[in-house]
Amino acid sequence: MSRFFTRCAAAPLNHSSNSKKMTCFRGLSAFIFFMLMNGPLLLAQENALPATITWSEETDSPGNTVMEGVIATHAGGIYTLRRRYGTGFSKSAAFVEWHDKDLKLKRSQELDLKYEGKVRDFERVVMLNGQLYFFTSFANQAKKKNYLFYQTLSERLIPSKKLYKISEVDAINKDRKGAFNLETSRDSSKILIYAQLPYQRKEPERFSLQVFNDSLGLLWEREIVLPYADNLFSVEEYRVDNRGNVYLLGVRYKDGAGFRRRGNPDYEYVILAYTEAGSAVKTYEVDNSNYFLTDMTFRVADNGHLICSGFYSNKGTYSIKGACFFRIDPIGQNIYEQNFKPFDFDFLTEHLSEGAKERARRASQSGDTRRDPELYQVKLDELILRSDGGAVLIAEQFYVQEYVYRYWDGTLRYDYYYNYYDIIVVNIRPNGEIEWATRIPKRQETVNDEGYFSSYALTVVRDRFYFIYNDNVRNLAPPEDRPRTVQRFNGRQSVIALAEISKDGSLRTWPLYANRDADIITRPKACRQIGSRKMAVYGESGRRFRFATLQFQ
Repeated sequence: MSRFFTRCAAAPLNHSSNSKKMTCFRGLSAFIFFMLMNGPLLLAQENALPATITWSEETDSPGNTVMEGVIATHAGGIYTLRRRYGTGFSKSAAFVEWHDKDLKLKRSQELDLKYEGKVRDFERVVMLNGQLYFFTSFANQAKKKNYLFYQTLSERLIPSKKLYKISEVDAINKDRKGAFNLETSRDSSKILIYAQLPYQRKEPERFSLQVFNDSLGLLWEREIVLPYADNLFSVEEYRVDNRGNVYLLGVRYKDGAGFRRRGNPDYEYVILAYTEAGSAVKTYEVDNSNYFLTDMTFRVADNGHLICSGFYSNKGTYSIKGACFFRIDPIGQNIYEQNFKPFDFDFLTEHLSEGAKERARRASQSGDTRRDPELYQVKLDELILRSDGGAVLIAEQFYVQEYVYRYWDGTLRYDYYYNYYDIIVVNIRPNGEIEWATRIPKRQETVNDEGYFSSYALTVVRDRFYFIYNDNVRNLAPPEDRPRTVQRFNGRQSVIALAEISKDGSLRTWPLYANRDADIITRPKACRQIGSRKMAVYGESGRRFRFATLQFQ
């Protein structure tokens, strides 16, 4: 998140100043009023929807809990995870819940975190080969060790009494106790436990890699020392493929700052590959003297090749000019099918005012690269591998602003503004050429809520991509009645938007709702595709929540 974080100064405040208040998303009176007053407008468009939505019964959630999302689908239903984060007198807790084929809640089970009179840290719940595994960690200060345990969950979601220790790392003290990360392969047949080991400042970071099968049988393990000092390298992604090979994507800094400087291309990407049960180590330096890669991600194809894609810029670390794509052959150790394609002028200036668009046009025509149009604050989310060898890259414009207010008595107040803007979809042909790019316009701006109801959820149905997100209803009016600029969503005048991108890149959007009684607001980050043509949509209002089935044609 730090890459998309900006700090702003605000004018001093006194007692008579009207300070900005945090938007209260759980008060939905404006939403209900809109549905009552504007139902006919939405009903007129609903017949064109490519999907139907059916809400489950409304249910009360345990107090002060947050729905994290869907763990897995199984036997026609879904398992979900709910968390309570300890603050003050409220203790931490984790709940696994089972919803039937109609997404009705049938069972909720709190997971016991007690261990030897103390409390374990919750790590994750995963499903492997139809079995749920519950992972926790415990820092033993006396032995200066941090242990990772797992338990199986029964059909009634009861954890096994026995704790199985699966990993351990040295813990120097409570602030440097190491950390465990879990990653599963695309086919869920392998699981990687990636743990950071203690190291000295400015020395190379140390990690342990352990790869297990889907019954948690150990396949191989290895301790690694990165070939770079910690202030010159940071790991961004780690993946395990279906064969049990491990790949780390990292950023190597050129000036030793250890972070990305605004406007200064001071880093490059590196992929470290650990294959042949960890015995073979290879390094791939992803560098191009003609372009500066601002952001990159990768996936492992079924043939073992690495599929890499991202964005590049002419200006610096916070802007993008176009998309890039290339493949890495781990056997031949070569990079091939490299393609860099700039976004066209209309794409880059799609939502600018006419005046700003004209200034950008003059800069582009005159060759003024400093004022050439580029997109800013773009975060990579997904790289989807197509069955024909192509890929689809999905990103979102996102950044956080911090405003600091100083009162008359010298005390400070901090407000955080979460900005989630356009979704960007880039389609890449099997030969690596960029076929088209499409922007889904949205403007989600909220305060001090960590973007709880912002961002989007994605479902892929055959050759079409569907996105749901919360939007201002004015943006979904008939084209002749829509405002000239995208209106912001801030929790009021809210409606669920459904956007469809076809195989040719064309975009259509609809307002989406079930009926006026579904008086909730959806939370896209907790939604998930649960079938080839089905999405689980989650919504809540206060302690009340419900799921919906979004069934596509």
